[in-house]
Amino acid sequence: MLESPKSSKTSELSPKGSVKKLKIKEQTKAKGSAKGKRKQLGKKDEEVDISMASIGHPEIFPLVFTQKTQEILNCRINEDVTEEKPYKLLKKEDIIQDMKTRAAVSDFHPVKKIVLEYPGEELLVVLDTEFKYGQNFYLVATEEAKESFLNPPEPVEEEGETKEGTTEEYVYKPPVRKPWVSLGSEKEIEEESVNESLRKIKYMISRVRREFGSKVKFTDRNASSVKDGYIECTSYQDKNFIIKKLEKDVGTQVVPKVREMSTQTKWTYPRNAATQYFPREFSDEEKELCLSSEDLKEFIISVLLRVEIALQQNEIMNVFFDDWKALAEDESAFGGKSDAYLKEYQSFTDLHYLKHRTVSCVCWHPTIYGIIAVSVTERLSYEERIAQSGKLLLRKSPILFWSFSDPIHPQLMLDCPEDIYCFEFCPSDPNIIAGGCMNGQVVLWDISEYEEKLQNAKTGAGGSKNTAVNMPTFIQAQQSGKEPHFVRYCAVSSIEYGHKTVITDIHWLPDYFEVNRMGIAFENRTGVCVQLVTCSPDCSILFWDLRAPKATIQSSFEKVKEDKVIEAPPDVPTTFKHLDLSWRPLIKANLSKSDTSGDYSPTKISLVDEHFHYKMQDKMQYQVKPEIFGDENPYKQLKVPSAKALQILENIPTNFFVGTEDGEVIYSDWKMERESDSGRLISQKPANKYTIHDGIVHTIQRSPFFKDIILSVGGWNFAIWKEGVTSGPILQSCCSSKRYTVGHWSLSRAGVFFIGREDGNIDIWDLLEKTHEPSQTQNISISMITCIKPWIVSSKQHFLAISDNFGTLHILEISWTLSHPSSNERASVLHYFEREVKHLDYFEQRQEFRAKERKELELETQRKKTRVAGGQKSREQMEEQMNINYVDFLDEEKKILTGLGLLKATDRFA
Repeated sequence: MLESPKSSKTSELSPKGSVKKLKIKEQTKAKGSAKGKRKQLGKKDEEVDISMASIGHPEIFPLVFTQKTQEILNCRINEDVTEEKPYKLLKKEDIIQDMKTRAAVSDFHPVKKIVLEYPGEELLVVLDTEFKYGQNFYLVATEEAKESFLNPPEPVEEEGETKEGTTEEYVYKPPVRKPWVSLGSEKEIEEESVNESLRKIKYMISRVRREFGSKVKFTDRNASSVKDGYIECTSYQDKNFIIKKLEKDVGTQVVPKVREMSTQTKWTYPRNAATQYFPREFSDEEKELCLSSEDLKEFIISVLLRVEIALQQNEIMNVFFDDWKALAEDESAFGGKSDAYLKEYQSFTDLHYLKHRTVSCVCWHPTIYGIIAVSVTERLSYEERIAQSGKLLLRKSPILFWSFSDPIHPQLMLDCPEDIYCFEFCPSDPNIIAGGCMNGQVVLWDISEYEEKLQNAKTGAGGSKNTAVNMPTFIQAQQSGKEPHFVRYCAVSSIEYGHKTVITDIHWLPDYFEVNRMGIAFENRTGVCVQLVTCSPDCSILFWDLRAPKATIQSSFEKVKEDKVIEAPPDVPTTFKHLDLSWRPLIKANLSKSDTSGDYSPTKISLVDEHFHYKMQDKMQYQVKPEIFGDENPYKQLKVPSAKALQILENIPTNFFVGTEDGEVIYSDWKMERESDSGRLISQKPANKYTIHDGIVHTIQRSPFFKDIILSVGGWNFAIWKEGVTSGPILQSCCSSKRYTVGHWSLSRAGVFFIGREDGNIDIWDLLEKTHEPSQTQNISISMITCIKPWIVSSKQHFLAISDNFGTLHILEISWTLSHPSSNERASVLHYFEREVKHLDYFEQRQEFRAKERKELELETQRKKTRVAGGQKSREQMEEQMNINYVDFLDEEKKILTGLGLLKATDRFA
C-alpha cells in the first residue's frame, strides 16, 4: 500500500542490488485518480497479498519466472538480465497478452489486477539473484519507485571533504581548555580512597635529663615474679567500632541433596486384557469449517515463504548428513582400526536338543558351503553325571548339522550311543565321521545317503528320486516332514578294549601312510585314510584301524556266536559292519613318567600332519599307487591288509606333542619298543616334559604355515613352541585375569591366533603388532567359550565359528584386516620366531654362565669360612703343620751329622 500524497517513504532499490535511500516525491493532483485505484486494489487483495508491505516495501511484488516465461518476454537470466544489469522494462501490452494466452498458468496471474491498473506503459522487472524477497524476480508496481530505481539520486558530498587527486596540508591546532563537567566519577573516587576517620592518639614519652647518654645494662629476670613485668595483650571485639564492607569475595559450592527412598510394589493377580482403539476424526462439517477459516488462511500465508525456503534448502543439501560419522571414514578404510572387529553373521541354537547342554566340538563340513556340525554334552560335573547316569541313558545328545539357509531347524542329526566329546570328518571322504564318546568308545557314521540333502539345503530338496526309492519307508516319511533326519551310527568300538574315560581328542592319520603294531610307518596302498588316533585322561593313546583284522581259526563257540548275531536295521549303513562292538585298537601307547612310576594323563594331541580342510594335501609327495575302487564308496570295499611286504617310509615323522590334565606339555614318539625281559611291546619314554600351564591343557595345535610351530593353551596362559628347541617355549604369555578355555590359529595369517576365555570374550593376538598383550578383545557371549573353528569360504569371505557353554553357536565374519595378510607377513613371522630362538639360546648361555659364577662365589665363600678369625688354626691344621716341621727337622739334623763325619751317607737315620 502506498502512502498519502503528502507523506514520504524510503526504499531500498538500486540497479545492482545495493541498498540506496530513495525518496518518494509528492504526487500531483493529476495522478489522484490512479492513486485511488491502487487504494481500491490494495483493499481487494487483502486476502492474498504477496507484496513486501510487511517489511516496508509495499511497491515490490516477488514473482517466479519459469524458463518459458523468460523466453516469451526476453528476460532470460544471464543473457537478457545479468548481475550488471539486473532489470528489464516489459511492455504492459505484452504482459496482458501473456495473461490472456496462458490464463492461470501465466506467472503474472498473482498480480493481474496490479498490471491492469498500472498507469504506465512499461513495467519494471528486477532480477533477485540473492533471493532477498524469496523469488528470482520482483515487480515494481509504482512509477515513482521505477523512476527512483532507474535514476537513483547522486550522493551529496559533505562539506570538508576533499576531491580526489588533491592533497590537503595538515595544520596543527592546539587543544583548547574546556571546563570540567562532572559525570559522577568523583563519588567513586571518594569511596575507593582511604580517609582517616579515627582520631589519632598522641603519646608523649619523657625521661630524666641525667639519664641521657648513660650506659644500659641488661640482666635476666623472671617476668612472672616481678609485678607488671609481663603483660598479655589479648585481642577483643570492640562493639562500638564497626567497619562497613563495601566489597566482599564469597565462594559457594553446590552440594547435591541425597535422599534414600524405598518402596514395596504390591503384586496383583495378572489377568489378560485387550483394548481396541480408533483415531478420532473431524466430521465433514468440522473439516469444511476448519479449511474455510480465516485463521488457517492467515497461517498458511505467513509461513508460505519460510516453507518454500526450507524446501529449497533441503534440495540443496542433505540435512540428515552425519558430520561426526564422516570423520571416521578414513579410519574405516583398508587397515583401519574399526575394520579389525569380528562381525556377527549368524547364530544357531535349539530349545529342545540344546537345553541344559553345552557345545563340546564344532566342525565345518569340508566340501559343502554353509554346513557346520556341532556335538553337545550335558552341562554336568563329574559327580552330577554319576548321580544322574540312569537318566542320561534315556536322553542321549546327538550331533546336529546346521545350515546357513535355516538357522532354526537342524538339517541332520547323528544318533550317538553316548554324549560325544569330540569328532572329526574324514579327510578322504567327508561322509565318514569318527567321534569319541564320554564312556571311551569310538563311533563311526556314514552319511552318504544324506549328502544330496545337505547340498540342496538352500532349496529344501531332500535328495534325488533314485536315492529315495532305495530308502526305507519311514526315512521317506521323515524327509517329507520338517523333522530332522536321524542317522544311526555304523559301528562302535568295544568297551572292554577301548578307553576307560572320556575321549578328549581324535585325529585321522594322513592317507599316504599307515602304521603297524610297532608304530613303524608304511605306505598306504588304499589311498584313503584308514587309521585313527585318540587320547584320553586314562593315560593312554590308542591307534585304530578301520579295516577288518586278519582271519584266524575260530572255535565252534565263536561260530555259533556269529550265527546268532542280529542283523543291522535297514536304515543303518553296513559300511563298518565288521567293526561293530568288536573293534579293538591297533596300538596302545602309554606316557610313563620318568621320575615316578605313574603315567601322564593326555587331553590333547598334535600330530605332525594335521588336516586343515581349507587346502588340499599334497598326495603325490610320496609315490604311492592307490588301489582302484571304482565309483562305489571305497570304505565299503576295504579288505584285510595285504600280506605283501610294504615299503617302509623312513621320512615319516612319528613324534607328537601332548597336553595333559596337570598342565604339562610332553614331546614323545609313538614307536613301540620290546622289553628285554618279557619281550612285550612297551611305549618309549617321553623325550621332553615341560610344566608351563597351571591348569588343564585345552588346545595344542600346529601352525598351518609352520609345521614346527605349536600353540598350547591351558590354565591362565598360553605358550608357543618350536619343535627341536628343548629348552622351553619361545613365547610364553603372562597370566590372564580370566582362564583360557580354547585356542586356534588363523588359517590365512601366520601371526594371528584366537583364544577364548571363560568370561565369554575372545582375545585376538597379532604377533606382528603386539606380543605382550592381545591386539583386541571382543565379547561374544555371557558364558564360557568352548570351541573355536575358522573356515575360509573364498578369498573375500572368512568365517569364525565360536560356541559357548549355553549351547549357542555363533558364526562371525572375519574382517579384511584379520583375514588378509601383508605381502611379507609369513617371512616376518618366521624371522620373529628365529629371533626368539636365538634369544632363548642366549638366555640359556647366560644362565649357565651365572650358575658357574655363583658356584665359584660359593666356593670362595666356603674358603673364607674355613679360615678362623685372629690367625688361629684348627686342630687338624696344627697337627699337619707339626708333622711338616718334624720332617724338616730330621732332614736338617741329617745334613749336620753328615757334615761332621758322624753319619755316613749310606746309613739309615732313624
